[in-house]
Amino acid sequence: MTEQQQVSDDGVLTRIGQTMMLLHAGDREEARNRFGQLWEQIGLDGDPVHRCTLAHYMADAQDDPDAELAWDLRALLVAEGLGEERPARHDATAALRALYPSLHLNLAADYVKLRRPDAARVHLDRARAASAVLDDDGYGNGVRAAIARLEARLGSG
Repeated sequence: MTEQQQVSDDGVLTRIGQTMMLLHAGDREEARNRFGQLWEQIGLDGDPVHRCTLAHYMADAQDDPDAELAWDLRALLVAEGLGEERPARHDATAALRALYPSLHLNLAADYVKLRRPDAARVHLDRARAASAVLDDDGYGNGVRAAIARLEARLGSG
């Protein structure tokens, strides 16, 4: 990777992070606008980690549950297609593998919002299985706790 590519990559991740701060501050519309602009700039041939991360967060900026589901599905498709697109990028594969539990957890939550409990349980099971790769740290423990909360909410039925 050239130095210019590294700067560009860092710039994308910085912009995603800045937009996430807007989203967490409550400016959902501006976050959607900025994520949308960044999505167009990255393009379909852009770095899959950037595309997956951006789609994952763009889903969180949606007010419509169907739009949220569409963005979460897009994020999962990018993650699943990485092996086909760039098999030599082991670092990207490892980064996306760590996102799988959260991707599936978000899909499960989307399906709960859309009153589709069977689909929610499928993705919740996938989130739980994928969580084995997570470290015993704040992120990993947070994702596992969110899985447990959604499991309790869905119940056994």
